[in-house]
Amino acid sequence: MLRCADNSLYTGVTTDVERRVEEHNENSKKAAKYTRARRPVSLAYVETAMDRSAACKRESNIKRLPSQHKEALVDGFQASSSFTLVSSAIAQSTVKSPK
Repeated sequence: MLRCADNSLYTGVTTDVERRVEEHNENSKKAAKYTRARRPVSLAYVETAMDRSAACKRESNIKRLPSQHKEALVDGFQASSSFTLVSSAIAQSTVKSPK
């Protein structure tokens, strides 16, 4: 999930988190329409998945969550992860369903 400049959250799937965040912030043609109008964006939450199908299913589930639940995911992620650990998660860079 990305935190947009207007404090909203954007959820998507990618195989390369660092590249995708950069595209959302700098490349208008590759940025999502939603994030183009809400720059800059920053990484707020990451999960990894076994495959793209599982990642898309989890993305769909997250998008249907109430905003309070999405914020709880972000808060839990930030509380349990240092940015050093996030960098190693970014290196794996896919979205994963929780167990």
